[in-house]
Amino acid sequence: MTPSDQTPGYPLSLPPDIPLLTISYPLDGVWVIELHNGEDSRLTKRMVDDALRPALDVVEKHWTRNRSSVSAGQKKDTSKGVDGAGALIIVGKRDQDKFFSNGFEYESVKNNPRFLTETANPLFSRLLTFPIPTIAAINGHCFAAGMMLALSCDYRVMTDGTRKRAWMCMNEIHFGAPWPLSFTAILNARVSDPSLRRRIALEGHRFTPSEALAAGMVDRLASLNGTGVEHATEIVLNEAIKLAMEVSALPKQGVWGAIKTFLYRDCLETVGLDARSHTILPPMSTSAKL
Repeated sequence: MTPSDQTPGYPLSLPPDIPLLTISYPLDGVWVIELHNGEDSRLTKRMVDDALRPALDVVEKHWTRNRSSVSAGQKKDTSKGVDGAGALIIVGKRDQDKFFSNGFEYESVKNNPRFLTETANPLFSRLLTFPIPTIAAINGHCFAAGMMLALSCDYRVMTDGTRKRAWMCMNEIHFGAPWPLSFTAILNARVSDPSLRRRIALEGHRFTPSEALAAGMVDRLASLNGTGVEHATEIVLNEAIKLAMEVSALPKQGVWGAIKTFLYRDCLETVGLDARSHTILPPMSTSAKL
């Protein structure tokens, strides 16, 4: 399968002046957003407002146009991605395999009372209701808000950690940062076992890939045994693309996002609460980062 000719100009980097991510379209109906805000892809205000959220707009508009061409009665051509199939992959910086995302840049957001309600929470809500399957390709450490970003996706594919260790972890308990209410809502929506939620939130356990798989936090692992750094993330991404092809037909009828809106109704209502409920209190140590 090859991309169709009538697509936006991929690869597309956002924001244009100092790019923090790149959107590519490697196969028809499959989009990839690569995060590259430094080595560890911190979720800054600029990263979310000027890069991630606009990137989701680009992908959704492209998918909608593909699907609309069929609805309007054009000749159905499944080889060019115009049958409504689609899936989105989010991956960490591709030339390294140490980080997926290391979360918020805490020092830059802790004194911004609007960051959660106007920046971060709308991103999480958008992913939770996105109209096509979303897959986090976790190519390295996935900490704090980076883990929330991954949990907001529908599926998660993770490195197996054989080449370089990788953890999923909510580490706020270790440096004294209270959780935003939205974090709690997302965790409760994705993890049903109370004892597992305790390990994640109250113990700050660092889950290895095998532990994350056994706990149901990720859906599959990509084997990196004997792989060099130049190919490590590509193997994780290829595994995510395989999964994307398996699930890309699910949004063809246009109800994937609508069903999720009701499936996660309680979570979405909590994520959308006002700023007073989401205030992040400064930790004891100002050097700590969420």
